[in-house]
Amino acid sequence: MPSGGGAASALIKVGVVGAIGLGLYGITHSMYNVEGGHRAIVFNRISGIKNKVNNEISIALIVYSYIPDSVDTVYPEGTHLMIPWLERPIIYDVRARPHLVESTSGSRDLQMVKIGLRVLTRPLPDTLPTIYRTLGENYSERVLPSIVHETLKSVVAQYNASQLLTQREAVSREIRKILTERAANFNIALDDVSITTLNFGREFTAAIEAKQVAAQEAERAKFIVEKAEQDKKSAIIRAQGEAKSAQLIGQAIANNPAFITLRRIEAAREIAHIISNSSNKVMLSSDDLLLNLGEMTPEAPKK
Repeated sequence: MPSGGGAASALIKVGVVGAIGLGLYGITHSMYNVEGGHRAIVFNRISGIKNKVNNEISIALIVYSYIPDSVDTVYPEGTHLMIPWLERPIIYDVRARPHLVESTSGSRDLQMVKIGLRVLTRPLPDTLPTIYRTLGENYSERVLPSIVHETLKSVVAQYNASQLLTQREAVSREIRKILTERAANFNIALDDVSITTLNFGREFTAAIEAKQVAAQEAERAKFIVEKAEQDKKSAIIRAQGEAKSAQLIGQAIANNPAFITLRRIEAAREIAHIISNSSNKVMLSSDDLLLNLGEMTPEAPKK
């Protein structure tokens, strides 16, 4: 009897320890957290994607009961309950994330164009159950590359290579419009679409560079021609001015011979000013430098 009582006591202790362990496991695995910028759906091993009301009823009763759900529930940020082992949360990041996609396409004039696209995408929170059923958790890797490549090829084929450069904004708008419509079919929202790189083939790039050089040479030749025209006009105007000046001087001398004497006085004054400011001592003839003003007598004008 004592040995039987000891075995029963040991079994009771083991049962108590097991119950405590199961209780701790149930407590620690019956809650999950949804961080900021995320949403969650709950997958049940029996009913699939669960409704929030049925989930809370099952937790409260500690008994699973299947009630058909007509509306799937997306769980917001915070702490939520679930049935351990029977249910598991699937958490999605609903913030916009960038994706870089590169594609090589042919333009309308048969030029190969390598275009890089940056796309900001996010899943629509209310459609997360549908996304999980149809695409799974890695929805972006399954959808974005295919629709981006197809859209780029269809849009680039509508423009010439030169138009892709000059009408880049229009090309970007057209790509965004088509991509937004295509992504909406998969419950994905596009917040921004922008062209990051636009590279052409080696031959086309060399042709563009040659065209730019030719245009610069043409502009330079045009500038030289315009400069020559301006120089010609300037020479004509200068010659006309000199001729007019000579005519006026001739008329002044004919009307008043003292005009020559006045000019000699001005020249003598200028020469004297230059010599006076010089640091060297200069001994020159006043007759040669027009400095002998005493002998200058103005002639009377002829009648």
